[in-house]
Amino acid sequence: MTAARARLGALWPYLLVAPTLLGAAYLLVYPVLRNLLMSVQHFRLAQLIKGNAEFVGLRNYTELLGDPEFWTVVRRTLVWTALNTVLITLLGTLVALLLVRLGRWLRLAVLSALVLTWATPVIAATTVFQWLFQSRFGVVNWLLDQLGLPGFRDYAWFAHGGPTFAVLVTLVVWQSVPFAALTLYGGLTTVPAELYESARLDGAGRWQTFRLVTLPLLRPLFTLVVSLEVIWTFKCFAQIWVVSQGGPAGATTTLPVYAFQVAQSLHKYDVGSAASTLTVLILLGALLFNLRRMFRQEREEES
Repeated sequence: MTAARARLGALWPYLLVAPTLLGAAYLLVYPVLRNLLMSVQHFRLAQLIKGNAEFVGLRNYTELLGDPEFWTVVRRTLVWTALNTVLITLLGTLVALLLVRLGRWLRLAVLSALVLTWATPVIAATTVFQWLFQSRFGVVNWLLDQLGLPGFRDYAWFAHGGPTFAVLVTLVVWQSVPFAALTLYGGLTTVPAELYESARLDGAGRWQTFRLVTLPLLRPLFTLVVSLEVIWTFKCFAQIWVVSQGGPAGATTTLPVYAFQVAQSLHKYDVGSAASTLTVLILLGALLFNLRRMFRQEREEES
């Protein structure tokens, strides 16, 4: 009896986490495996109804990689991800540094605004931005007109590719900066004040203090923020789909939007699954490169 209780006690932690692991496997692992299977099958609307998909190997990937439009979308997605990640990290760092220097009540007000912005649902925030940039009654056009720029009176932001892309970047950056700022602010509060005092006594300016003190100490945190923002912006779908559905003329079509268009609009579920799989592989490659660089820098510092 004692031995049985001991074995049960040893298994009890695993039994407690088993439902969570099974649920995660069903919600996360199964869709990935199912998507991978569909990407090597001939899976169109008829197969969706009948369920008699035929194995075709890498034919869907060959078709996708041979499509010039796919590579155009890949380049646009990389530009989209890089631009958003740089802006989010830069602005998040500046806001975090500002929070450290603010007084108690002003800091509390800014933190509250950041939390409220972060907590705003994606679709709600996207709808508000559509109102702000509305051509005839939007606040942005009215404000620019009042500032002496009459060319923006009744300007149709969502009728042109470049302005639509800029509005979407502004929206995603606005939604993402709070996370980066709050995370980096938490890291800044852990840096000993004595290090900053020593840097000032040695004649270091603000930029030198940040480069020589703050950045080395918080490099893992910066790497984490950059990695998470790369994931967030790379897989961004809802904002783009609600605002432009990848238009106008495909100017805002990124890989997640492209995969959805191919699968749902053209009913090419097999090619859409292949595009989704390649999206995941590209994202994993970018993250592995970033993490590898971080580990290499840490080894160099230790040596």
